[in-house]
Amino acid sequence: MSWNEPGGDNKDPWSGRKQQKGPPDLDEVIQSVQEKLGGLFGGGRGGGSGSPMKAFGIIVLVLLIIWGLTGIYIVNEGNRGVVTRFGAYSETTQPGPHWHFPVPIETVEIVNVEQQRFLEVGYRSGGRQQALGSVPREALMLTKDENIVDVRLAVQYQVKDAKDFLFNVMDPGATLKQVTESAERGVVGSNTMDFVLTEGRTEVVAEIKKEIQKIMDHYKAGVSVTSVNLQDAQPPEEVQGAFEDAIKAREDKQRLINEAEAYSNEVIPKARGAAARQIQESEGYKAKVVARAQGEASRFTHLLTEYEKAPEVTRERLYIDAMESVLSETDTVLIDVKGSNNLLYLPLDKIVSRPSVAPSAAAADMAKYSTSQRSHQSTATKPMRQPTRGREGRDR
Repeated sequence: MSWNEPGGDNKDPWSGRKQQKGPPDLDEVIQSVQEKLGGLFGGGRGGGSGSPMKAFGIIVLVLLIIWGLTGIYIVNEGNRGVVTRFGAYSETTQPGPHWHFPVPIETVEIVNVEQQRFLEVGYRSGGRQQALGSVPREALMLTKDENIVDVRLAVQYQVKDAKDFLFNVMDPGATLKQVTESAERGVVGSNTMDFVLTEGRTEVVAEIKKEIQKIMDHYKAGVSVTSVNLQDAQPPEEVQGAFEDAIKAREDKQRLINEAEAYSNEVIPKARGAAARQIQESEGYKAKVVARAQGEASRFTHLLTEYEKAPEVTRERLYIDAMESVLSETDTVLIDVKGSNNLLYLPLDKIVSRPSVAPSAAAADMAKYSTSQRSHQSTATKPMRQPTRGREGRDR
């Protein structure tokens, strides 16, 4: 069967390579791509010696495009991008997409400026709640009164300026730790042990934070200290027992002082109120007595004037007023019956003392006592006389 006859699989014995069904040769693929690229940029299959140069240019151009695309970067929120050109600072970029000249011309370093960074001075911890103990080299320091205290601080900070943070200080974390130790020793050394361990904790921490920030700003380290926490402040372990006893005694003293002040605040106002009340009462009594004395003196003066005008009438009036005043205080009433030597006695004192007695009962009592008095009239021995008046009030 000939190669071009039907059923001969169309096999050409001279150019069978083009008719084979296997994978194409690599050289042919490369040549085909070069021809297509050459035709795209104005060349043909028979471009001569210029075709390889054009292909090389195309490859270089594609590589340049890919290299340029590597300069695209994105800065996330809360970060800053620091661009350096041949190692020197160029610019700081804000959050968002940006482009820079790719490596090796420019490089970008992303700095998180909102992250809260943590620094431990005087102790090391395995977690938030698990303390691993003190570091004596950092924690022990001398106070103003030449006592040794164990102070442990926790410092929180964040990046304030990304450029300063990367370029002005080689190791900002180590620098901050050394600055913290220096400021801590300076502040503690200017105060007594009792002040540092008791009422002066807040003041000491505030002073340490102020000194740390001042020194870091002087170094232009680009660091902002957000908080300084005093984790613990205590005497060395050798004297902790005695110091705890002293603290308990001081607390008992303060407790007793507070109780005494509370009692004083309760008693003193009451005493002052009672004293003020007595003063007011005495002043009122004084005013009453003075006013009464002045009234009596004025009354006597007016009475003397009237007495000089009519002595007899005045004496009579004085007698009547005196008798009215005396007899108004007694419960016994005597009634003189004309034409008889006996007196009729009425139990008015009992009637007055029983105001709730019904009128009928009161009338019965009076009738009873009247009958009793009349039955004893014959046995009366001596009649009672009327009260005599004084010499001034005797009838003429």
